Amino acid sequence: MADTEKVPSAPFRSPDFTREPILRTAPQPADMNGNGDIFGGWVLAQMDIAGGVLASRTAQGRTATVAITAMAFVQPIKVGDLVSVYGEVTRVGTTSITVKMETVVQRRLDPTPIRVTEGTFVYVAIDDAGKPRPVPR
Repeated sequence: MADTEKVPSAPFRSPDFTREPILRTAPQPADMNGNGDIFGGWVLAQMDIAGGVLASRTAQGRTATVAITAMAFVQPIKVGDLVSVYGEVTRVGTTSITVKMETVVQRRLDPTPIRVTEGTFVYVAIDDAGKPRPVPR
């Protein structure tokens, strides 16, 4: 894929940042892998943190990540990129919440949004003892 793949215009991929990101950050040199790009695990962690925010709001309490059912790394993230993580709750079960996540960057010298990763995360609502509990409706 080309290094400058633009974010497609679609309800889930907004090229003009009309949606508010759940999380926005900038990776540092310590987050690089051996190839000089940002380590995939760092990206995954940012997406999990952002997805957990949505899941906890939906569950009205604590949640825990139980699965990542899909993950695609479309473009590399570079040091100095502005990283924005967006999400949408796509399913609420008895105790589980599924969140579709998307990561978009703006390169240091180019404000054009570029989709770099997307994934589907599943969280479970938990009580104070860490046991599954129903998601309020």
